[in-house]
Amino acid sequence: MAAKNQHTEVPGGGHKFPPLQTETYASQLLWLALTFVGLYLLMSRIALPRIGSIIADRRQRIEGDFAEAERLKRESDAALAGYEKSLADARGRAQALAAETRQREAKAAESARKALDAKLNTQIADAEKTIAARRSAAMANVQSIAVDATGAIVQRLIGLAPTAREVETAVADVLKR
Repeated sequence: MAAKNQHTEVPGGGHKFPPLQTETYASQLLWLALTFVGLYLLMSRIALPRIGSIIADRRQRIEGDFAEAERLKRESDAALAGYEKSLADARGRAQALAAETRQREAKAAESARKALDAKLNTQIADAEKTIAARRSAAMANVQSIAVDATGAIVQRLIGLAPTAREVETAVADVLKR
């Protein structure tokens, strides 16, 4: 038989896949072990400590950020409470000012109303005096008209003119009733 060729032919004209060649199993296992040990040493001595320190730094930074966020939250809560207290105080002062202004305006309106009442009462009294004077003048005028009309009516009815004194007395008696 012919010498074995390292690359055995397979049907279809190709060669056998190298990891599946039984002649090279031992050397493949040796190189696998050496590569695994090298990668293990490289990862355990260099890469993993760096990754661990990065993770620890990030953990510390995150914890610090959480602590800072908690501190800022407490400060904002305190500021919010202060703001709400200031707002409540301002509302109280505004209500007090509004009540004081209402009272002051009510007093001013009351004094203005009293002054207007006094002025109107004075005007009413003056108007009543004027009305009374005009009424007495009108009554005197009415009485003189009534006396003249009564004298004329009596003269027409009976044909004799009564005396002015008689007519005035009769009209005064009728007006007093």
